[in-house]
Amino acid sequence: MAGRDVHIPVMLDEVVEGLALRENGRYLDGTFGRGGHARAILSRLSADGHLFLMDRDPTAIAVAEAGLATDPRVSLRHDNFATMGDWSALDGGLDGILLDLGVSSPQLDDASRGFSFMADAPLDMRMDPTRGISAADFLAQADEADIADVLWTFGEERFSRRIARAIVERRATAPIARTGELAELVARCVGRREPGKNPATRTFQALRIRVNAELESVERGLDAALERLNVGGRLAVISFHSLEDRTVKQFIRSHEGRVQGNRRAPPAEAKPARLKPVGKAIFPSAAEIEANPRSRSAVLRVAEKLA
Repeated sequence: MAGRDVHIPVMLDEVVEGLALRENGRYLDGTFGRGGHARAILSRLSADGHLFLMDRDPTAIAVAEAGLATDPRVSLRHDNFATMGDWSALDGGLDGILLDLGVSSPQLDDASRGFSFMADAPLDMRMDPTRGISAADFLAQADEADIADVLWTFGEERFSRRIARAIVERRATAPIARTGELAELVARCVGRREPGKNPATRTFQALRIRVNAELESVERGLDAALERLNVGGRLAVISFHSLEDRTVKQFIRSHEGRVQGNRRAPPAEAKPARLKPVGKAIFPSAAEIEANPRSRSAVLRVAEKLA
């Protein structure tokens, strides 16, 4: 298991192979994290290659600046990968883009960030704590229906209404400001229904996705990535839950040039193909899961841009 402030890159060899790296190519790692994938990419680039790095987490960018900022082949930007379309340095196009979605091990392991129910801490959950509102602020401001909808939509929590009602009742007395308070409240609402799984897992996932607008970022990032890729360039995306993976899978499929069938509508005209999947979905090996249990839910999809 990864320790505090350590991030084991998931499916490293598969990512490198999927990107089909060229030593003089231009590549973007849109989710630097702690740089495991980035360093592997950089090690395969010549002096003529270039690696662009983005991360919305200022701590991750500080790590990148400390370790890679002096390399002339590297450019850094503190921002969400969804904004890559606004980065003028990428105007020359890219030969590969990597997006490693979700929360990183260092974010989970740093209790002060409020991502985990394993330790009591301020209920924050923002990947970029300099922007947006925290999970505590969301729970303090949102109405009961909105909270229930978030828990159901992003966490597939079947007790979403019960939990939302309990949150609203609790905040009438005092705001829910800490992870321990929320985890305890959820446990009282739903009990321990899944062996080996904390009852607050779905609630914490849902709030994290909502606070960071993660699915919206994925959708915007995929659109921008398609425009930034050169013909023949590769897009590699690692997802960690079904909502992310479904979004990525549907995006690739929507640009394959297939006619999307609908028995109730006239046949649609096929759009020009702009992407082709490279192989099937890739999953971590049993050996990798044993070495890094957090990789067990990962899915890697690779696609290539067409003319």
